[in-house]
Amino acid sequence: MADEQANTVLYDVSEGLATITLNRPDAMNALSTAAKVALRDALLEASADPEVRAVLLTATGRAFCVGQDLKEHIATLAATRDAGGGNALSTVREHYNPIVRAITEMAKPVVAGVNGVAAGAGFGFALAADYRVVADTASFNTSFAGVALTADSGVSWTLPRLIGQSRAADLLFFPRSISAQDALELGIVNRVVPADELPEQAAAVARTLAAGPTVAYAALKESVAYGAGHTLAETLEKEDELQTRAGASQDHTIAVEAFLAKEKPVYLGK
Repeated sequence: MADEQANTVLYDVSEGLATITLNRPDAMNALSTAAKVALRDALLEASADPEVRAVLLTATGRAFCVGQDLKEHIATLAATRDAGGGNALSTVREHYNPIVRAITEMAKPVVAGVNGVAAGAGFGFALAADYRVVADTASFNTSFAGVALTADSGVSWTLPRLIGQSRAADLLFFPRSISAQDALELGIVNRVVPADELPEQAAAVARTLAAGPTVAYAALKESVAYGAGHTLAETLEKEDELQTRAGASQDHTIAVEAFLAKEKPVYLGK
């Protein structure tokens, strides 16, 4: 398991950017248990590392991630039946939920570089990211109802907030492939680029964020997430709290001084 886990997800840190790469191209980056554990651990490592100021989540091969490894899952279902019961989908609690929370709650921006099909939990992980750069050959599919399951990996929270409840219901009840261009028009993705330029352009976006005001980015993530579930009055109070935090950062002082000097700021991420 240890060797398999080490190879299913690649992890690299350079100049403040952690690049996390799903690496099961022959399986279209389907999520085996080893891959889920490795991805969860890589995200938690990036979140805890003070040298990491942004994360790029991407994949090798022709798919971003097609979701649960169904070959492994069918074996789990059989084992559960033979054992007389149990939760064959405990992976939601043990893996998917921690992965989505690691992406959404880390105090630094996460960019998804979607190189190909993103389905099921793979779609969910892309939606959890703060910014999505997508190859023009990529596609998206909720997939869950197609295998008689409900949404997981945060899709029931993220998708309606991006495209509205009616459109989200349509994609969830009638799962189908959505092209990159359609996803852009729906508001699911931020940027569509030629497939051969995806690695470079996604990395460029992530590097720009890694060189930016990290404390401010963390506050922006927190305020947007907070505002989605609170009243205007409560959100105004949260904005005051977060603005106080951002205003006390070194990067705010650097930005103001650079503005007055008509220079480009060089942020420290502090």
